[in-house]
Amino acid sequence: MDVLVASHILAGSILTGLAFIIIVITCVVINNIIAKYWKPIKMFTPDSWKAFNPPLERIDPPIEAPKK
Repeated sequence: MDVLVASHILAGSILTGLAFIIIVITCVVINNIIAKYWKPIKMFTPDSWKAFNPPLERIDPPIEAPKK
């Protein structure tokens, strides 16, 4: 093995390790962004229909005093 080949193997392994670390850090950052802003979608559950059809408040008509 030549010194030049050994230096290429060493440089390649160092660059591969750095690339792996950068990929892991990028995945962690993207995961944190998604976890912060993600709102879960609940489908086909009783609570899911409340989001589309909120309950309406019943408003009783005002009671007026009888006119004399």
